[in-house]
Amino acid sequence: MTPRMEYWKIAPVAFKAMSSLEVYLRDSGLDKALLHMVKLRASQMNGCAYCIDMHWKDARAADVSEQRLYGLDAWREAPYYSDRERAALEWTEALTNVTSGHVPDSVYDSVRGHFSQKELADLTWAIAAINAWNRVAIALRSEAGAYKPGAHG
Repeated sequence: MTPRMEYWKIAPVAFKAMSSLEVYLRDSGLDKALLHMVKLRASQMNGCAYCIDMHWKDARAADVSEQRLYGLDAWREAPYYSDRERAALEWTEALTNVTSGHVPDSVYDSVRGHFSQKELADLTWAIAAINAWNRVAIALRSEAGAYKPGAHG
């Protein structure tokens, strides 16, 4: 697959704005491994090969085990995720699938039991951001495979 354009060069101000959100999220206090797992799960759901490659590699660099990454798309059945991680993954799926219906109150109530308001706001921004990145990477055919861990901070 051939990339359609170098969007970061063509629209650098927009790219910088999105990158600034990523800097904020990196420094937000949310666990780095959790952020990578959330981003990886949304990318799996969206079928974004570039972002799957990136976040798998970054998660491994953050010491997330292969087992926890391999099992991510079946997290409900796997015993090796904490209740907090499960809540974050459920929130991720609900927000990523928002076109299937609104986010249920039960999912919100569940995630609120594991995250402060600030953490939940930051987690929500992280999920919104990865969904935006997925759409840009898919639409403009970002090529998967060459990403080096930590290359985007």
